[in-house]
Amino acid sequence: MMTLPGTGSSAGTAAWPQPSRGRRALCSAATRFVSSLGVLLMAAGMWQSDLAGDRADAAPAPAVTRAPADAAPAMERSRPVGLTIPAIEVDTTDLVPLDVDATGALASPEDTDTVGWYESGPWPGQAGAAVMGAHVDSVSGPAVFFWLRRLEPGDEVTVTRSDGTEAVFTVYAVREYDKHAFPTRKVYGPTGNRAELRLVTCGGRFERGDGYTDNLVVYAELEPPE
Repeated sequence: MMTLPGTGSSAGTAAWPQPSRGRRALCSAATRFVSSLGVLLMAAGMWQSDLAGDRADAAPAPAVTRAPADAAPAMERSRPVGLTIPAIEVDTTDLVPLDVDATGALASPEDTDTVGWYESGPWPGQAGAAVMGAHVDSVSGPAVFFWLRRLEPGDEVTVTRSDGTEAVFTVYAVREYDKHAFPTRKVYGPTGNRAELRLVTCGGRFERGDGYTDNLVVYAELEPPE
């Protein structure tokens, strides 16, 4: 289970969070989100050597750049029913709503190839930071967000909505944070009425008994309609 960032046991009343490139891909064997910082911890570390190799030459991440003031107008509320990320070959309609319980914990998708979206917060396309999370691996191999770390600024993320519209987002930053120093407000906080998307999974080193050390967050902003 995952306690929403910075909310503790009162998460249910919080205004926010309101919680080749390879193939597709939260954290698993226990298949639970488990941190008070919104961390999606993996219980299987068999893929960690590949993750570490990919980051070996990475420079320190600069500050996240905010979306421009003339960003696309927000869309009406509509349930997300599909997620497509061409750059990492994610194309799924296996989406489930997630919400908090009385303790402020948000359960992760049971299936490691299912993407969860925070139902009580902004929905993708609405003003605010919509949050979607999924597993990065399991004891049997990569999960739906395994290659999320390979996204780059300019990549597109499309959320299909039940009203027949598509919310198309452009990635503007990819960041990794220590799970004990998670920037709650930056990830889940107000966006100045811009419609943005956060894709969240696990990252960092895998430590037995404590899971992965970090969170990986992809920041994206809604594109103007064509």
